[in-house]
Amino acid sequence: MVKGASIIAVLVLSLISSCYGQVTVGYYNDKCGTKDVESIIRGIVQARFSYEPAIVAFLLRLQFHDCLGDKQCDASLLLAGPGSEQTAVPNFTVKGYDLIDAIKAALEQECPGVVSCSDIIAAATRDAVVLAGGSYYDVPTGRKDGLVGLASNVDLPPPDISVAGAIQYYGKEGFSALETVVLLGGHTVGVTHCSVIKDRLYNFKGTQQADPDLDAFYVFFLGNIICPMAADMFLFLDSPDSVVTVDNSYYKMLRQHKGILPIDNAIAFDPTTSDYVKDLANNNNYFLDLFGKTIVKMGLIGVLTGNQGEIRQVCSRTN
Repeated sequence: MVKGASIIAVLVLSLISSCYGQVTVGYYNDKCGTKDVESIIRGIVQARFSYEPAIVAFLLRLQFHDCLGDKQCDASLLLAGPGSEQTAVPNFTVKGYDLIDAIKAALEQECPGVVSCSDIIAAATRDAVVLAGGSYYDVPTGRKDGLVGLASNVDLPPPDISVAGAIQYYGKEGFSALETVVLLGGHTVGVTHCSVIKDRLYNFKGTQQADPDLDAFYVFFLGNIICPMAADMFLFLDSPDSVVTVDNSYYKMLRQHKGILPIDNAIAFDPTTSDYVKDLANNNNYFLDLFGKTIVKMGLIGVLTGNQGEIRQVCSRTN
């Protein structure tokens, strides 16, 4: 299966390369005087990661919600105010805005009006992924920022979406079933709340029992240590020893019947995706390579370039 999937990955990379358009790798070269834009971004991300490694999860989720929430990677999620995307229920727990603001402020000091907030999201996420153990990938830049961000436009998949539903959702944006499974690999550093899975632990489908697809010892561990009935703590989606590391341990967990979210558990055993999960669980380098390529592809959804959009002076509001 890996050989065939690798061929798909090559085709994906070829498609990405041909679709950059006005968004290119190295777009900011020589556009900020003697300063290197991506080095400035990297330095600020590195400083934050040094004391808060969970920033990798925040940034991956922020980029995911910005790009797929309204099908445009245009930093519309950063726009604040009544009725903004930030007020949509799926975005209530998105974090990392302050880091993007800090990077933007630093770049505005060096070269005002040059670097878009949407490019900052893409580059900062890549840098955090690398710091967390992921493979380096080139980020095409040159995006403009959107002028509108409305909660009513947000369309994100729920954690209990079916495998067929997930493939259909991502398929509308050009992702294959394999790429869908790879995108879900972002859960390698993901978190959720205990309340999201209480039914799986205590009352699966009204049975007053745990979900039989969950490992019995894992149910005991979650129910007694992490998610007691009365608690609503944060819960990591990966193995406790790998929660801030970008690696394939997430897929290994799934194959052990320890997938936290319903969709996590489902992709491990659905015949459409189970072989992909197996291949990714067996080869960390394979996952890291595909993960970077798929994040790049996601970062090209609905980008604004040229005369479209603007370069915001402050990421939380339009000019």
